[in-house]
Amino acid sequence: MMRSLTRKMKIHKKINTTLLSILTFTLTLSSYGLDRDYVPRAILTKAQEKEVIALAKKCGLKEVSKISTHNMYPSPFRGIQLQGPEKIKGREVSYQSLSMSHGEWLEPGAKPRKGQIQMGKFWAGKPYTRKKTILKVGKKEFRTGSINGMTPEQCETILGLLLGGKYEIGPTVNKKTLEQVGWNTPSNFSKRGESISVGFLHKAKDSGFFDLQIKMVGNKLTIEQMFQAIP
Repeated sequence: MMRSLTRKMKIHKKINTTLLSILTFTLTLSSYGLDRDYVPRAILTKAQEKEVIALAKKCGLKEVSKISTHNMYPSPFRGIQLQGPEKIKGREVSYQSLSMSHGEWLEPGAKPRKGQIQMGKFWAGKPYTRKKTILKVGKKEFRTGSINGMTPEQCETILGLLLGGKYEIGPTVNKKTLEQVGWNTPSNFSKRGESISVGFLHKAKDSGFFDLQIKMVGNKLTIEQMFQAIP
């Protein structure tokens, strides 16, 4: 009788522990929020989200705040990116990022590389730290990947002119192509001597990026050349 009662209590305790674990995990997704950014051909189910988050923790990414998927053009393959919470110090933003693969979204027979961890059909390596710089134009904030040879304030001046359409274009710049620039997504600013280069992503996700060669004379901005990288 006592053995039966003790066994029932242990089972009851185990069930409660399991329910508490599930509840804790659910709160991690709902209360704290999980940002999702999926492309149409690569949408994870709720069960898959739990699986990739569990794998991310095994790989060293202790907390996941965002999951995104992307196309790997020009191939038909797709990939997954997980991001940890941001740490902001002044203008600097840093966070951990983890690239992940899904066996069904890659070429037939694709397998994890040495050192990668696999869970089900997903695998990944180690997370890495990414850093960005906050730029402010008016009341809006933008984040850029790298700044070389310039101050953030100089970048803000250039970005403000581009966002406001206050620029001239050189004879070799295609106006229709210029309309595809994602002005809200600056990727880099660089200056060498008098040569200024500014990078932006394409308006359409996973569709490449643009490199603008700019000339500044006082507050007059001219886009002299424009290069497009197409995946």
